[in-house]
Amino acid sequence: MILEGNIEEEETDKHTGNSRILALTVCSAAIGGTFQYGYNISIINSPTSHIQGFINDTYKERWGTGLDTPQVTLVWTVIVSAFSLGGLVGALLAGPMAVHFGRKKSLLLNNSFLFVGAILILASRMARSFEVIVLARFLVGVNAGVSMNVQPMYFGESAPKHLRGAVAFSSAVFTAFGIFLGQVVGLTELLGTEPLWPYLLASNAIPGVIQLLTLPWFPESPRYLLIDRGDKEACARALGRLRGGVAPVWEMEEMLQEQQQQKASGEASKSGSAAAVKTPWALFMDGDLRPQLRTVMAASSAMMLCGNDSIYFYASYIFLEAGIPPEKIQYACIGTGASEFAASIVCNLLIEQVGRRRLLVWGYSLMAGWAVVFTMALTLQDWGVPGMPYLSTACVFAYILSFGIGPAGVTGILPAEIFNQAARPAAYMVAGSLMWISLFLVGMVFPFIVNSLANFCFLPFCGVCVASAMFLGLSLPETKGRTLAEITAEFDKKNGKRETQEDEHYQLGKACSLGSLEPDPDPGLGDAGNSLAHDQ
Repeated sequence: MILEGNIEEEETDKHTGNSRILALTVCSAAIGGTFQYGYNISIINSPTSHIQGFINDTYKERWGTGLDTPQVTLVWTVIVSAFSLGGLVGALLAGPMAVHFGRKKSLLLNNSFLFVGAILILASRMARSFEVIVLARFLVGVNAGVSMNVQPMYFGESAPKHLRGAVAFSSAVFTAFGIFLGQVVGLTELLGTEPLWPYLLASNAIPGVIQLLTLPWFPESPRYLLIDRGDKEACARALGRLRGGVAPVWEMEEMLQEQQQQKASGEASKSGSAAAVKTPWALFMDGDLRPQLRTVMAASSAMMLCGNDSIYFYASYIFLEAGIPPEKIQYACIGTGASEFAASIVCNLLIEQVGRRRLLVWGYSLMAGWAVVFTMALTLQDWGVPGMPYLSTACVFAYILSFGIGPAGVTGILPAEIFNQAARPAAYMVAGSLMWISLFLVGMVFPFIVNSLANFCFLPFCGVCVASAMFLGLSLPETKGRTLAEITAEFDKKNGKRETQEDEHYQLGKACSLGSLEPDPDPGLGDAGNSLAHDQ
């Protein structure tokens, strides 16, 4: 009872802790993580015509004749698609890397793909080889695929419960910031010119260098150290640094409960000191986790199938029809990136008040509504109705803003919140793979959708948004401020499962963790907490 009182007192005081180290860790990890994803999908747009010209000139030097326009377009499509294929490979690598190297070291090692890609880009013009660009974009995609999975995992495991959503959502903030900054750097006044396009594509090495110089100074995920490696003292030191003092007992209590639950359910390694990590196949075969897996798969696929990336494709045409001079369209496109960046910041401030489920449902519902308005505006625009180009322009920004306030960031948080330590890497592998496959499919299929449906090309995306809002609204419980045990109980309740097994695991975990903490005279963490206090 005395210990429970101490835990409650620690939990009530958790909001007053020093989170400076946590904030710096987030910035250091994200600048070389999800920031790179946004930056690299953005910087490829500005030099499109220059790279296509390089492809044609290189081919002409080799064979004495140039390529036809469809052939150049095909090679360009291969270059663009190489990024998505690399992302898929990176998503599959992310799980094993996160398990074997840890979350922090995986992010550091991930920069090797980026640096090799940057070197290849700089060498492509000297080598007169457009094939080198394909390989470089593939490696950059691998980097993005790893970071898109490992970084949210790292953040979700390092943040306190009351900040878990906001910290994890910062991945989306940095992605949007990367898109915006990539659009700015790609301006013709900066690096978006014909002589400088290799330096534009290689500029992604700069954030990687910043991460290599800063991230080693920050702690590893405490949850990984305790549950995956079985190192309680290292966990206490890392948690203490992230919380600005001695590790809070209530957080150690929660992690020890999860560790004991995994041992009780057979999810421990043979040594018994660390968690035995699930493979994707084992995750698919686990009936108890099937509702969670189904929810994550739907959310991850919907994020890329909802048409947000396709709206950028349409933006230039819409802005031109609205009367914006061609030479000024690049500045209007920067506004789209700024809109998603602003929306992600607002959502980051709201997520702990509004909740994850509500933001997802609201975001997809608004996107569905704007898709209908956008379709009507495009149709009426062809009929010559005045003012429709301006309504279409407003729809472009509204669609992007709606995506930014919910699906853009909440989707990446879900695997970290609804899966335990043993299943989390596999869940991120599945989610990441579906995201990249969906992105690849949309990139391949959307031009044909435009040709077939013309002004009605966004109605399929409207259907995806409606289906996603309904499915997630019915299947996803609210995860804000809840422990894994409470979230699992909600999933069981929604799927008609008995809570007896979960309650037994909770009681076992509580008994074991209380037993491990209660003998310490200090309400901290015994030797680990004392050693941390001496270190500081």
